[in-house]
Amino acid sequence: MVFLYLKKKLKMSKTSIVIIIYIIGLIFGALFLNIWSADTNIFKGLLGLGWTALLLIGLFFAEKK
Repeated sequence: MVFLYLKKKLKMSKTSIVIIIYIIGLIFGALFLNIWSADTNIFKGLLGLGWTALLLIGLFFAEKK
Protein backbone atom coordinates (compact mmCIF):
# COMPACT_ATOMS: atom_id res chain seq x y z
CA MET A 1 0.00 0.00 0.00
CA VAL A 2 2.73 2.44 0.99
CA PHE A 3 4.81 1.42 -2.03
CA LEU A 4 1.98 2.29 -4.42
CA TYR A 5 1.58 5.67 -2.76
CA LEU A 6 5.29 6.42 -3.06
CA LYS A 7 5.33 5.21 -6.65
CA LYS A 8 2.61 7.69 -7.57
CA LYS A 9 4.15 10.47 -5.53
CA LEU A 10 7.77 10.07 -6.61
CA LYS A 11 7.55 9.70 -10.37
CA MET A 12 11.03 10.14 -11.81
CA SER A 13 12.09 10.00 -15.39
CA LYS A 14 14.22 7.08 -16.49
CA THR A 15 17.03 9.49 -17.31
CA SER A 16 17.13 10.75 -13.72
CA ILE A 17 17.22 7.21 -12.39
CA VAL A 18 20.15 6.31 -14.69
CA ILE A 19 22.09 9.41 -13.59
CA ILE A 20 21.44 8.69 -9.89
CA ILE A 21 22.71 5.11 -10.34
CA TYR A 22 25.79 6.49 -12.10
CA ILE A 23 26.53 8.92 -9.26
CA ILE A 24 26.08 6.18 -6.65
CA GLY A 25 28.51 4.04 -8.65
CA LEU A 26 31.05 6.86 -8.77
CA ILE A 27 30.82 7.34 -5.01
CA PHE A 28 31.21 3.59 -4.49
CA GLY A 29 34.23 3.55 -6.80
CA ALA A 30 35.80 6.53 -5.05
CA LEU A 31 35.32 5.26 -1.52
CA PHE A 32 35.75 1.50 -1.77
CA LEU A 33 37.68 0.85 -4.99
CA ASN A 34 39.97 3.91 -4.69
CA ILE A 35 39.61 4.78 -8.37
CA TRP A 36 40.95 8.31 -7.80
CA SER A 37 43.80 7.38 -5.51
CA ALA A 38 47.39 8.35 -6.21
CA ASP A 39 48.36 4.82 -7.27
CA THR A 40 46.36 4.49 -10.45
CA ASN A 41 46.75 1.79 -13.06
CA ILE A 42 45.23 0.71 -16.37
CA PHE A 43 42.53 -1.38 -14.71
CA LYS A 44 41.17 1.56 -12.70
CA GLY A 45 41.15 3.78 -15.78
CA LEU A 46 39.32 1.19 -17.83
CA LEU A 47 36.88 0.65 -14.98
CA GLY A 48 36.01 4.36 -15.00
CA LEU A 49 35.69 4.41 -18.78
CA GLY A 50 33.50 1.32 -18.72
CA TRP A 51 31.22 2.81 -16.07
CA THR A 52 30.85 5.99 -18.14
CA ALA A 53 30.12 3.92 -21.25
CA LEU A 54 27.35 2.16 -19.33
CA LEU A 55 25.95 5.57 -18.41
CA LEU A 56 25.85 6.62 -22.04
CA ILE A 57 24.21 3.35 -23.10
CA GLY A 58 21.67 3.70 -20.28
CA LEU A 59 20.88 7.28 -21.27
CA PHE A 60 20.44 6.25 -24.90
CA PHE A 61 17.94 3.52 -24.04
CA ALA A 62 16.15 5.65 -21.40
CA GLU A 63 15.51 8.40 -23.94
CA LYS A 64 14.63 5.97 -26.70
CA LYS A 65 11.60 4.57 -24.87
